[in-house]
Amino acid sequence: MTQSCRTCYFAGLSAEESVAQTYERAGHQIAARRWRGTAGEVDLILRDGEGLIFVEVKKSRTHAQARHSLGRKQMARIYQTANEFLAGEPHGELTDVRFDVATVDQFGTVDVLENAFMDLAA
Repeated sequence: MTQSCRTCYFAGLSAEESVAQTYERAGHQIAARRWRGTAGEVDLILRDGEGLIFVEVKKSRTHAQARHSLGRKQMARIYQTANEFLAGEPHGELTDVRFDVATVDQFGTVDVLENAFMDLAA
């Protein structure tokens, strides 16, 4: 792995940790980090009571750039992966779910867009 790739990798881990801490401070419990299914990976999965929050973490210079980097194909893969995760939940696909995008800018500031897939898909 080149130095540039290594830097990006650790920056991504740091962004995910900052986002995880933001959700934990809000009272959510982490169910999984970087959960991988056959369709892809979900960065963070959090418990919200009996419901779940699937979170895609994006890091870029600005929050707008980070949000812009999430495309429809990636959202579709995250939906598929979330369905795989739900198969192991007591209520399966009847579990309340939300899909958030959490962005981290160049200053390390976290911004959470709740129900983001609905907003970004439009």
